[in-house]
Formats: sequence, C-alpha cells, structure tokens
Amino acid sequence: MDVNQSLALLAGLSPAQFMRRHWQKKPLLVRQALPGFQPLLSRAALFKLAASEQVESRLIVQQAKGWRMKQGPFAPRSLPPLSQKAWTLLVQGVDLHDAGAHELLQRFRFVPDARLDDLMISFATAGGGVGPHFDSYDVFLLQASGRRRWKIGRQKDLSLQEGVPLKILQNFEPEQEFVLEAGDMLYLPPRYAHDGIAEAAVSGDCMTYSIGFRSPGRSELAAELLQRLAEFSEDDRQSDAPAGRRTAKAPEIYRDPAQDATATPAALPSELAAFASQAVQDALKDPLALACALGEYMTEPKPSVWFDEAADEWDAEAARAGRAGVRLDARTRMMYDADHVFINGESYRAKGADATLMRRLADGRGLAPQELRKAGASAMALLGDWHDAGWLRQEPHADS
Repeated sequence: MDVNQSLALLAGLSPAQFMRRHWQKKPLLVRQALPGFQPLLSRAALFKLAASEQVESRLIVQQAKGWRMKQGPFAPRSLPPLSQKAWTLLVQGVDLHDAGAHELLQRFRFVPDARLDDLMISFATAGGGVGPHFDSYDVFLLQASGRRRWKIGRQKDLSLQEGVPLKILQNFEPEQEFVLEAGDMLYLPPRYAHDGIAEAAVSGDCMTYSIGFRSPGRSELAAELLQRLAEFSEDDRQSDAPAGRRTAKAPEIYRDPAQDATATPAALPSELAAFASQAVQDALKDPLALACALGEYMTEPKPSVWFDEAADEWDAEAARAGRAGVRLDARTRMMYDADHVFINGESYRAKGADATLMRRLADGRGLAPQELRKAGASAMALLGDWHDAGWLRQEPHADS
C-alpha cells in the first residue's frame, strides 16, 4: 500500500496524512468513503453466522423496562421479529468467516496488524442501538445499508448507568450529530463517546460495519509477557544430552541456610523479596526473549478460532518449480520484527533472504510463484508445515 496516495476511503487524505491528523486525535466523517457500497452479507447470511457456535454474537434489546442482552449463538427463530423495534444483533469477527469481509478489512492495513482486530456487523431494527458509550480503542463505523443517526462528543464524565448489562454512559453530552447512509463512514478515536440509533428503513436493513482495533492494557500485557517469559525459562532448563536424550536442569530455587529462628513468622523475609525481584529482572534481561513473548502474544488466535488440517498435500515440487504460490488463511495472524517471524502464536528466528521472503509473506498475505521459488530449504519446509496445519493454502499458477 502506498501510504502517501490519497484515498476516497479517508476523505481524500492519504493514510500518512490521516494518521498524523486524526489517528487517536479527532474524529473524521467521510461521505461516500465507498461509493455504491452494498452489504457483503445478506440478512439471512448474517443470521446464519449468528447461529454458529464458532461465532461470537450478542442480542441487545431496548424495552420500556430497560435493556436486555443475551449471548449467542442464536437459532433464527430465537431472534425477535423484524417488525419489533429497537433491537440489535452484533456479530463479531465476520472477517474470519466471509472472504468479502476479510478483503474489506485489508483496506485498513495502513495501521499495523498488531493493532487491527476484526470486523463486526451490527444489524438493527428502527430505534435499535447499544446506548451511548465509549470504546477504549479506535473504530471506523461504515454504514453498509439503511441509515443510522450518530451523536458523538468528547465526554468528560465517564460514569456509567448502574443495573444494566451494558456499559452505558449515565450523562451523555453529544456535541455533533450525523446521519450516515450506505457508503458513509465515521472514524472515532478511543474514549470518544458515541450513540448510534437505526433510522426507520427506507431502503434495506440498517447494517453498520465496525472496524475495530486492539489496545492491550499495560497490566494485561505485563501479566501475559511475564507468564510467557516464565515458560521460556522453563524450556531453557531442558537441554539435549550427547545421546540425544532430554536432560532436565535443576530449577533455581530459593534457599535460606542462614535464616534465623523468628518470633514473627508471618513477616515476609526480605531475602525472599529480593529473590523474587531478581527473578523478574532476569526474565526481562534477554531482549530477544521479550520480543518473542510479545510477538507470540500478538499473533495468538482468538479462543474461538481453530484450524482444520489441509485436505490436500503440500506440493513441494510445484512450489520449487514456480508452479504454485501461497496465500495465508484469513484466520492466520502473521507478524515479524528484526529477528523473528511470528505466526499464530509461534515464533521463529529469521535472517537473510528467507527472512526477507517471510516478511513479504506477512505484509502481502501471500507469495506469488516466482517469489516462492526463492525460498531456501528451511523456509520451504516451514511453509509446508504451515500448509499442513491449515495456516496457509497453495495456489496453483494460472498457466500450470
């Protein structure tokens, strides 16, 4: 992607300009970001997704007595009738199950993949919404069909209503109001309060596509990385003996041969606190280990995602001869840093020409046959393993 090319998607701004002027700073309203846009899924197809146990979905109904929320999956008959007003169906991670939604998400890859999360579809009858709220992450709200009225504001009072199953602002104070029609889009930075209400349908259902982003919290990230670093240390205690057998090294444990008898047994020994502090510092000492932990965490598939083993066999000869390329599965998360390649929660040291090739695969989500011919033996073997695991597929050349 040319980040300096102006895009209708961003109201004529280039991705570079958008990131400087708006990202995490201020909203952007884009009229006809995608002119003539049509929903990627019909109502029936969306409802079918919501009925799947592999898909995260929620039903939100606003009634005179208050809000009601229910987690999916939903059998089609369990949804309210279309004639009933003020209900919303939210279907998460549609990009993992629909090729068109996956392709749409690729338009937003001017933001690092480590931040890009998923595409959620909101279907609503007239008056439907999820109440005034704020998100802790950036979001693009693309109107796919029908009309939705958005009220937005820089909310200072973030107190929430009590006794409701949703995080609804208690004292929402909107500053701007827009009506979005099919093809229009609204970008909102984190913590920008917003409330979207579906208008009465004049042409088609009211469907809004939300392109959301990941924003890991500091404490969440620290806990996850420390856990992974501890697992790395456990693996390091395993070494290959000369005969090829695994030999376990004795773990370094706390010892206190100079401990005196104590009259205050409940007091934590200062030596133990120092031992614990040193253990954490040692875990953080290796920058490559920390990089591995971060990369593996950021590419870990969501709990609802799993892969089926490939139905066809990996054709290494076709790959080496330039008769077939490869394409990552839509569910695969692949990233890299200066020393590693990360894919679906696993990390690999990478250098030289093979590292360059793997980075190209991660950035482009695929490799053409002529590119694949440049792969070394180890890279080719890895691609074969990833194919067999269902993480990527082989694409025969059109002329082969």
